Amino acid sequence: MKLESKIPGGPIAEKWTRHKFELKLVNPANKRKFTVIVVGTGLAGASAAASLGELGYNVKSFCIQDSPRRAHSIAAQGGINAAHNYPNDGDSVYRLFYDTVKGGDFRAREANVHRLAECSNLIIDHCVAQGVPFGREYGGLLDNRSFGGAQVSRTFYARGQTGQQLLLGAYQSMMRQVAKGAIKMFPRREMLDLVLVGGRARGIVVRNLITGELECHEADAVCLATGGYGNVFYLSTNAKGSNVSAAWRAHKKGALFANPCYTQIHPTCIPVTGDHQSKLTLMSESLRNDGRVWVPRQSGDPRKPSDIPEAERYYYLEEKYPSFGNLVPRDVASRNAKTVCDDGLGVGSSKRAVYLDFADAIKRVGENGVSAKYGNLFQMYEKITDENPYRTPMRIYPASHYTMGGLWVDYNLQSSIPGCFVLGEANFSDHGANRLGASALMQGLADGYFVIPYTIGGYFASEKLDKVTSSQAEFVDAAKSSKTLIDRLLSINGKKTVTEFHRELGHITWENVGMGRNKAGLEKAISAIPNLREEFWKNVKVLGDNASFNQNLENALRVADFLEFGELLARDALYREESCGGHFREEHQTPDSEAKRDDEKFCHVAAWEWKGDNKPHELNKEELEFENVHLMTRSYK
Repeated sequence: MKLESKIPGGPIAEKWTRHKFELKLVNPANKRKFTVIVVGTGLAGASAAASLGELGYNVKSFCIQDSPRRAHSIAAQGGINAAHNYPNDGDSVYRLFYDTVKGGDFRAREANVHRLAECSNLIIDHCVAQGVPFGREYGGLLDNRSFGGAQVSRTFYARGQTGQQLLLGAYQSMMRQVAKGAIKMFPRREMLDLVLVGGRARGIVVRNLITGELECHEADAVCLATGGYGNVFYLSTNAKGSNVSAAWRAHKKGALFANPCYTQIHPTCIPVTGDHQSKLTLMSESLRNDGRVWVPRQSGDPRKPSDIPEAERYYYLEEKYPSFGNLVPRDVASRNAKTVCDDGLGVGSSKRAVYLDFADAIKRVGENGVSAKYGNLFQMYEKITDENPYRTPMRIYPASHYTMGGLWVDYNLQSSIPGCFVLGEANFSDHGANRLGASALMQGLADGYFVIPYTIGGYFASEKLDKVTSSQAEFVDAAKSSKTLIDRLLSINGKKTVTEFHRELGHITWENVGMGRNKAGLEKAISAIPNLREEFWKNVKVLGDNASFNQNLENALRVADFLEFGELLARDALYREESCGGHFREEHQTPDSEAKRDDEKFCHVAAWEWKGDNKPHELNKEELEFENVHLMTRSYK
């Protein structure tokens, strides 16, 4: 398949401005003739629905929850990046662009990243106008904090609730359009299939999660804003409902899946405590502004952290990366935490944790000063662990958090299926092999508020779209296929629960496709996952029926997709014989254990094409060119 990125020509600082002018427009009177389906109501989906409704399009918004306010975007704590340079410390659009390309280890499109940096300041101004309560400094300007991978303070925040506050801003904008009739909301619906008519995305099949009824909805275009696939690892910081299904069903209809091996492990999560856990809890990266990461220098040191003198503490990030210290990017911080624990220096009962210590910050600004910045995060930690982080250091360890891979999209956010657009974490763009902290919220809102309103209009103005109805054969066949899948799951009546299969898959993927990957482990995963998938379809037990609220069935449908996707995840990681960002192949590292890229062979996007059940995917490549930030070895020392 020929991949056309549709990146406009000209200097990088002018590409997006030029492209917006060159895109064909839909006049205001004609916008009401078009209908857009938006699947997902997190930051990307809610902002897109609100913006498209405001422009005059008819929008159908599908929410897997009872309310968009419950979208997983609320879990983002620490902040959102922008290049306003309020601290006057040297930031600019170009520096944000540079840091993001470098942070992604030179595996993202330059043009997309520069557009993201350009939109960043517009996002902040827009959200302030909505009433988002960002933190402010004494002079009244919006305050900024530092995040990993940057030497300037560019992260805007609303204490430890930034994602929630930004989502409330998008939600109120969306509900305004609901009240006006521009948006029709469909809560408690889960997408089961993408419907193509004449090779174009023209609708979806959804399941009503309360009644079990299958519904068909038609439109002129479909926008998927359904988040990432981090729950393939079972234990992750994602909400339990987060899944790969919408993207995977679109993939099986022809949308290429790009760079699935690019997964982000977050370094500051509360460690696993036992097999009873179904998810993990994130402690914001913002804590690394004031918290110092360390372990005892002596293996198996039994003393309390307060009893270990400074000379016997190993502040490994500060020692190894003096320029960035505790604010190295997430992939670097995560790998180093794993390394010190592998060396026997881990703390806590599991020995798979390191300390995040605020003693110095409390001495400097007092407990009240620390509480003013991070109070709700400290309360969350104490509630979960029953330990007071003001008195004793937090214990943290890396965990699956975000996914940089996703459906391949061109510069217009359109997938390889015409009319199917993909926004936010569900697409592969902007972050490369590693996402810098506070960039997820930036991308989701840039896509929804400032990119898709232009590019979807260009699509409508350039294409002749015949009227379709949900009674057409394509919709009937898609609904019938979904019903067959559901009936098959309910009829198996095996002996193992869906959760047991998901936990086993998570163990395979975390152990072999997690922080450290090698050929033997990846081949082991590629062998084990199909066997587990075969057992699933013979021995899974799905309780209940399809005519009511049935979370067992919901989970079974999602895990069935994870069992297919997990194999592609491992195959992509095996194919990419290099280390870059969050993808760390142990065979490819420098003498001082840093990631070693192979730009000659792998400076491209790996976009995988579905060829059918039990058939190998076909690889398509989009070559990456770096004209403005030249390829170099990434260093934070």
